Amino acid sequence: MAGSSHGHTPAAWTGVTIAFIGFCVSGAYMVMAQPLGFWAGMVIVVLGGVVGMVMRAMGMGQPKDAHAVYETAAVRAGTTTTTEPATAQG
Repeated sequence: MAGSSHGHTPAAWTGVTIAFIGFCVSGAYMVMAQPLGFWAGMVIVVLGGVVGMVMRAMGMGQPKDAHAVYETAAVRAGTTTTTEPATAQG
């Protein structure tokens, strides 16, 4: 995963940070036995996902063509083959 820059974007960091805050809010209110606060935290968790998707749509996420999964066989074949000059084939 480290080679593909998976999740190293402002959209991913923002979405995960908001979702983590919502998780913490839900956990605190669950321990205090306050269902309304728990569900408010769950709304914050969902809001984190929505914010991340909106930011990705705005261009702050990783482009789809940057990931190796989306490459086609033709593209990979074209980039991995090297042509040597006729004089080097000895």
